[in-house]
Amino acid sequence: MATADDLKFQEFDDAANLLAANPDATTISIDEPVEIPKNQQSRLQEPGREEDDELLGTDDSDKTELLAGQKKSAPFWTFDYYQTFFDVDTYQVLDRIKGSVFPVPGKNFVRLYIRSNPDLYGPFWICATLVFTIAVSGNLSNFFIHLGKPTYHYVPEFRKVSIAATTIYAYAWLVPLALWGFLMWRNTKVMNIVSYSFLEIVCVYGYSLFIYIPTAVLWIIPQRVVRWVLMVFSLCLSGSVLLMTFWPAVRDDNRRVAVATVATILLLHALLAVGCLAYFFDAPELNIPAPIIPAHNGTTVITKSH
Repeated sequence: MATADDLKFQEFDDAANLLAANPDATTISIDEPVEIPKNQQSRLQEPGREEDDELLGTDDSDKTELLAGQKKSAPFWTFDYYQTFFDVDTYQVLDRIKGSVFPVPGKNFVRLYIRSNPDLYGPFWICATLVFTIAVSGNLSNFFIHLGKPTYHYVPEFRKVSIAATTIYAYAWLVPLALWGFLMWRNTKVMNIVSYSFLEIVCVYGYSLFIYIPTAVLWIIPQRVVRWVLMVFSLCLSGSVLLMTFWPAVRDDNRRVAVATVATILLLHALLAVGCLAYFFDAPELNIPAPIIPAHNGTTVITKSH
């Protein structure tokens, strides 16, 4: 029958014998901290790099978010493929709308709201709502301006809906497509250029247009100064979202190229706002044809209208 000494773990006895024979032997404790790799040490020694990664969204946490948010791929001709672009809930959409209306200085909109789950639901309905808001508000504004004039007869201009739809949807899709292609091209020449995906750029542009929906309603006010003040205010809010999103992506490029890229983005955004206000609300008044009123004595009287 085995004794108590036979049941001892021989490994500990061997270790004790080795230490007794060679006191200088090196031992390893499992409680010792693991050595930090050199590449991680270099990252820890660069606080500015961490700030850039946080702003650009290129650190390891983004890889984790992308892996966690991966969806099952489906053929592009199936409904399931396009359903993934609309897989958002109301709270996510409202949070992204709030982030576009109240931008946080120094924070990247893609990093904070979009990257984990980019969608087309918000941009599509924001653009659709903006189209009808501008068209309806433009007609109401024209009605209130001419209200009380005896020679004016209100006729709704349905063509404004098609014009607004063409302008806004072309801007919300073609400009992001051009910007995405430009960033991809510059990424082949400068390694530090961050290339957002096309869907992420569409999200940024789509949500940045939300502020113009309440602004278009307020443009009904028949005061030109008030309209332009509202336009400038909305342009500053939405333009700041674009600026804080795309400037960190191109700032490591050639200085002139980076400034020209951001200036072009803001210029196109300003042209959209100014064009909508000038065409749908501040269009010059057309001369209304003077009605011909027959007189009782057989002559005609032409009334002059301005």
